[in-house]
Amino acid sequence: MNCETAVMSYRTTRSFPSVTLDDVRGAQKMLVGVSRVTAMEGSRHLSRLVGAPVHLKCENLQRTGSFKLRGAYVRISGLLPEERAAGVVAASAGNHAQGVALASSLLGVRSTVFMPVGAPLPKVAATREYGAEVRLRGQVVDETLAAAQDYARETGAVFIHPFDHPDVVAGQGTVGLEILEQCPEVRTVVVGVGGGGLAAGIAVAVKAVRPDVRLVGVQAAGSAAYPPSLAAGRPVSVDNPVTMADGIKVGRPGDVPFRIVEELVDEIVTVSEDELSSALLLCLERAKMVVEPAGASPVAALLSDPGAFAGGPVVALLSGGNVDPLLMQRTLRHGMAAAGRYLSLRLRLTDRPGALATLLGVLSEVDANVLDVRHVRTDPRLGLTEAEVELQLETKGPEHCAEVGGALRAAGYLVIG
Repeated sequence: MNCETAVMSYRTTRSFPSVTLDDVRGAQKMLVGVSRVTAMEGSRHLSRLVGAPVHLKCENLQRTGSFKLRGAYVRISGLLPEERAAGVVAASAGNHAQGVALASSLLGVRSTVFMPVGAPLPKVAATREYGAEVRLRGQVVDETLAAAQDYARETGAVFIHPFDHPDVVAGQGTVGLEILEQCPEVRTVVVGVGGGGLAAGIAVAVKAVRPDVRLVGVQAAGSAAYPPSLAAGRPVSVDNPVTMADGIKVGRPGDVPFRIVEELVDEIVTVSEDELSSALLLCLERAKMVVEPAGASPVAALLSDPGAFAGGPVVALLSGGNVDPLLMQRTLRHGMAAAGRYLSLRLRLTDRPGALATLLGVLSEVDANVLDVRHVRTDPRLGLTEAEVELQLETKGPEHCAEVGGALRAAGYLVIG
């Protein structure tokens, strides 16, 4: 079936605004040769932790670095000729921007993408390279979204929503079909949730074929709009969502995905920033995967409560890998600190020649790597013969941290923080 036939078949079988298994299968046909069937990799470390086989569905290796291409391509493919002629417009800080840009280029449609003024430069550059005209507007995504919607009204361009449209949900649902094909014995699927388009699409596909499969959605605790929305029975907004996981930093669920998630997703859990950064570090160190914080959220859920996933094979979806290098640096440091791999200390010693060298010798004996040292001699808090030293140490984990502290106290140092 060629692309045009698939599009026509897809349109005639739709039942707007619901999304069905036939919709997802139609979307899958449209995406042949466009999106990759991404790898499914086993994780021995997570399997030992959970007590059941754990597999990683690697959408971080998808074209444009995330699953977003799937929904964007299906949505734009379904536009009428006159809509295509008017072009499309989107607002995004990263993944959706790149998905819309590439999908539009592949389909010969002009695209304009609005991004926040502070969007990471690599994401801005990638969006331009995929063929979109990029306009930087607003300090936050809400302002960028308003600018894109104004542009759509002024020019007639079609606004491509990142998650709140049946075509987008159907496109994202193709990930669910691949999971069933690659891991037919799966018992639990864990997926990050922002607006809900990905979770809703996977739920439609998986529950229609395997209603026994448990679906768990994961939100960052600082931007978790689904728990209060599910309690209220309707989408409600969370004011000032805050999280490092910008891919799931959404203040309100989409109307279309919300009803599907409400009906088909078994559970929504939340994870902390420490758990997100620890998960990102684990993906890099143990799975050799570069994953953005939102993409690592399912792994964070497994780390947070491994016993909750013990019943059978688990698939954790790594939804994206577009992480800004500066954020990666900060997040990895945060993750190492959360894992007890960094130790910050302040201690007092006698201000005499060789005192600092003696201190460093004690640290060397317990194999603590000094990353930074600040030697303070002039401070009104200090006595006449006292000095204060602030240390940043790299350690091997919580037990090693305790060993370092014990060695310093045994050597007579006053550790004050």
